[in-house]
Amino acid sequence: MFHIKAGRSRPSDFLQNMCFVKSGILAFMTSRRHLMKMTSPPDRRNVKCAQIIATDAHERRKDFLNETEIAALLEAAKAARHGVRDHLLILAMFRHGLRVSEAISLRRDEVDLDHARLWVRRLKNGLAVEHSIAGDELRAIKRYIGIRKDSLPWLFVSEREQPLTRQSVSYLIAMAAKRAELPPVHPHMLRHSCGFYLANRG
Repeated sequence: MFHIKAGRSRPSDFLQNMCFVKSGILAFMTSRRHLMKMTSPPDRRNVKCAQIIATDAHERRKDFLNETEIAALLEAAKAARHGVRDHLLILAMFRHGLRVSEAISLRRDEVDLDHARLWVRRLKNGLAVEHSIAGDELRAIKRYIGIRKDSLPWLFVSEREQPLTRQSVSYLIAMAAKRAELPPVHPHMLRHSCGFYLANRG
């Protein structure tokens, strides 16, 4: 590849030839690395990661229910063992955009039946507010309180006369969704559905 003249040579000629050889080798290795970089396949890990992200974004499931789905969920809740309570719970969480912890902490004295008002203590640094109660919700509240035989302060109680837990709320909503033949529904979807409903109303 590289040729050096044969025969007697002076030391300066020898050094000059060695420098020529060294520069030629460096140029060859540099061009070879550049060629390998140009012809190497793309990083499969980056391509796969991008595909996964794109797929997840495309297939992400919606986290709210439309009005038809809410109606089906409410109707299915009535068929549960504690259907009156479960129906009211889901209706209240949807109408007022309640978190689970806010719903299960509601008290009977925070419901003003005479003036159809509900006092909501917001969590996570939210402001406590008073909400109006629509006619169908007011009737549902009166129906539920009418069948209660206890004087416990909480609005929603279990059959063991204790406040409902987060787990029990998640379970009863999941069972109502199953009876309504809806995709899996988690409690926070009711809060999102409230926002979706209000946004649609303008």
